[in-house]
Amino acid sequence: MDWKQALKRRLAANTDPKKTDQELKDEEMELFTKYYLEWKGGIKNANTSYMNIPRFYYRLPAEDEILLQKLREESRAVFLQRKSRELLDNEELQNLWFLLDKHQTPPTVGDEAMINYQNFLNVGEKAGSKCKQFFTAKVFAKLLHNDGYGRISIMQFFNYVMRKVWLYQTRIGLSLYDVAGQGYLRESDLENYILELIPTLPQLDGLEKSFYSFYVCTAVRKFFFFLDPLRTGKIKIQDILACSFLDDLLELRDEELSKESQETNWFSAPSALRVYGQYLNLDKDHNGMLSKEELSRYGTGTLTNIFLDRVFQECLTYDGEMDYKTYLDFVLALENRKEPAALQYIFKLLDIENKGYLNVFSLNYFFRAIQEQMKIHGQEPVSFQDVKDEIFDMVKPKDPYKISLQDLINSSQGDTVTSILIDLNGFWTYENREVLVASDNESTADLDDT
Repeated sequence: MDWKQALKRRLAANTDPKKTDQELKDEEMELFTKYYLEWKGGIKNANTSYMNIPRFYYRLPAEDEILLQKLREESRAVFLQRKSRELLDNEELQNLWFLLDKHQTPPTVGDEAMINYQNFLNVGEKAGSKCKQFFTAKVFAKLLHNDGYGRISIMQFFNYVMRKVWLYQTRIGLSLYDVAGQGYLRESDLENYILELIPTLPQLDGLEKSFYSFYVCTAVRKFFFFLDPLRTGKIKIQDILACSFLDDLLELRDEELSKESQETNWFSAPSALRVYGQYLNLDKDHNGMLSKEELSRYGTGTLTNIFLDRVFQECLTYDGEMDYKTYLDFVLALENRKEPAALQYIFKLLDIENKGYLNVFSLNYFFRAIQEQMKIHGQEPVSFQDVKDEIFDMVKPKDPYKISLQDLINSSQGDTVTSILIDLNGFWTYENREVLVASDNESTADLDDT
C-alpha cells in the first residue's frame, strides 16, 4: 500500500475546518464546567444550602410604609413580652431562696449560709428551666472566694440572680421606648421613659406637674452629657445599663432615702430644684435665657471673662444667649471636673487654636485673666512661669511642650489644672492648699479635744 497516497486521500476526505486556539480553549472550559458540575452533583443532592446565601440584612421600613412599621412594632412587642415571661417572678424567686436555704452546706461562716458545688447543681435541677442559666460552673467560680470547703455564699448568689433579673427587666423596659429598634435611645425616647417613670418614684411625689418638663430635661442631660460624648443624639441601651445613673434614678423608689443621699443624687427633687433655681436666679431679665453677664455670677462669681467668652463661642446659643439645656451641660462639666466627659468639655474651650493640645501660649492666654483678677482684688499676681512649670509637672505629658486631653485624664490632675486656668477661686484654693490643709487638721484636733 502506498502510505503517502493513503494519507493524502484521508486528509482530502476530512472537510472539517481547523479550530482556532480560542475555540479550543472555549471547548476545554465547556468540558471542564460540565464534568465539574457532574462531580458536584453528589454534594448538591445531599445538601443544597450552599446554593442559597442566608439573608442577613433587613432594611428598616420607610416612613410611608405604615403597614411594615406596624408589623415591625407588633413583632418587637411580642418578642419583648416573650422575653419578659422568661424572667423569674416574685414567687419563683421565693421558691429559689427556699431551695437554696434547704440545701445549704454546713458549717456556716458567722451568720452566712454556704453551699457547695454538688448541692448547687442539685438546686439547679429542682429550680426549673428559668433558673438553668444561673446554675453553671462559670457562675459558681465567679462567686467562689477563699472558703476552705470550696463553697459560695447563698446570699451572694441570690443577690447575683436578683441583679441579673433586674438588669433583664430594665433592658426590656428600656427597649419598649426604643422606637427605631436598633438598641439605642434618642433624647425624646429617654424623655418619655423618665416622664412615665416619675409616678413610680416616691421621692418625686412632691414635684408639681408644671415642673415635670424641667425635671425630665435635667435628668436626661446627665445621661447624654456623659454617655454621648460625640453628641450623636442617641445612647446605647447597653451603656445606660452599664453606668450607675439608672441606679441613682431608681434609688428614688426608697421612701426612706436620707437627706444626704438626696443632696448628692443629681436626679433627686432637691437637686433638680437647686439647679433650676440657680438658673432662675441668674436670669435677671427673666427672658428664660442667660447672657454672658448673667452667667458670670455663676457659683462664686470668679470665673474669668476669657473663659466665659469661650463658653459662648463654642456652645450652642440663641442670639448670644444660653438656654437651660446648654446651661445644664455647663453645670455638669464644672461640677464633675474629674470625669473624662467634663474634662473633654472644658478642654475644648481651652484649646483656642483647635490643635488638639494645650501649649504655653494657651495656658498663658487663660492665666493672664487670673492675674488681672488678682490685681482687681488687690493681690500680688503670681508669675506665669511658676504656674506653667507646676502644671507641666502635675500633668507629665508625653510631649514636654504639649498637653493633650488624654494627658489631662491620665494625670488625675485635670480638675486642678482646669480650676487654676478658669476660676480665680479655684486658683486661690490651689495656691493656699497647704494652709487650708493645716487649718483643717487644727479644726479636727480641736474637735477631738472637746
